[in-house]
Order: sequence, then structure tokens, then C-alpha cells
Amino acid sequence: MKLPEKTVERLSEYRRTLLECLGKGKTHIYSHELAGLHNITAVQVRRDLMLIGYSSLKKKGYDAHELIEVIGKLIDHPYGLNVAVVGMGNLGRAVTTYFNGKRPKLNIVATFDIDPNKVDRVISGVNCFPIKELQNVIKKQGITIGIITSPPDTATAIAEMLVMSGVKGILNFTTTPLNVPSSVFLEEFDMITSLEKVAYFVKEQK
Repeated sequence: MKLPEKTVERLSEYRRTLLECLGKGKTHIYSHELAGLHNITAVQVRRDLMLIGYSSLKKKGYDAHELIEVIGKLIDHPYGLNVAVVGMGNLGRAVTTYFNGKRPKLNIVATFDIDPNKVDRVISGVNCFPIKELQNVIKKQGITIGIITSPPDTATAIAEMLVMSGVKGILNFTTTPLNVPSSVFLEEFDMITSLEKVAYFVKEQK
């Protein structure tokens, strides 16, 4: 079953919230509670969970352990996926440090840079390789997802290298819009645009 992108986003957010609930000792949660934590309606939560074939007849709400397992089986790769980060400046280091170890089925196993002072070292817990070794390392380590955190003017060339190396998904953190083959899933996150969006709505508040 192929789910809509927005549904996958919400399921990932639900799982994160459920894990936080478990960490606080809360084992069950109602749809209206989950909805309130995500600023959506309880109807939307129930629709999402019905779409993945999950429902709960228990009066005390959804079983957090059970729902986490259901979501994981649906959105995670059964054997896990290896990820590479390209560009180990401040953003690349932050992304690597934050994401590594957050999900057992997503593993950042390699990073790349052109700076000779960064390559052939362990940065943020991950080996950093010269960019010229990208294709070889990606194929050798079975990497299928690339995260681009390089300067914007290098993003297009890096995306081309990643595609040629066989990656199936790219997360682009630069401000450069990318074009990739339809066989590669592309997610682009522009922090400047997001901040300007927030600033606009702050400006419009009366």
C-alpha cells in the first residue's frame, strides 16, 4: 500500500509523540489527545489510522506500544536503510549528530566533504570520506539515501553524483531546487523560506 506523502509525515510525527509518551510512562492515548499534540483534528487522526488498518476498541485509547509497532512495520524498511550526508560544515555536522541513532532502521554510515582537514576522520561519530570516493563508498556500503548539506552552488552536481551512484532518495537542505529522475524520491527543505513564511505571518498578526 502506497500512502500519501502527508499521511506518511503525520504517521512519523505520531510515532515520535508516542515514543515520548512512553518515555513519560504514558502507555495509552486517545485520538483527541494525539490530535491536540499535533494541532489537527481527532477525525484526521482516526482517518490516518484507519487508512493503515489500525483501530482500537479499548476504552483507554490507543495502545502506544502497539501503534508504534504498526507504524514501524508500515513506514520502515524491513532491513533498514543506509544514509550518507554530503557536506560536513556546521549544518552537515548538526544533521548527522541529530539524526544518527534516532531510528534503528535509518543509519548514517558515511559522510563526504572536499576539505582535506575533514576527510579521513570520524566526524559526529561517522567516517568522513573525500567526495571523489562518493560513488565507490555508496555502492560498497549499500547506501540508498543521500542528504545534501553542502553549499548551494554545489548541490546540483552532488545530486547528479548521488543519482549516478544509485541512491533512491535525496533530502536536500540547500536553497538550490533540484531536478532528479522520477525513480528518485526528492524532499527539499529550505530553512530560509520556512523562516520567511513564519516572519510573514508574524507580520500579519493584528
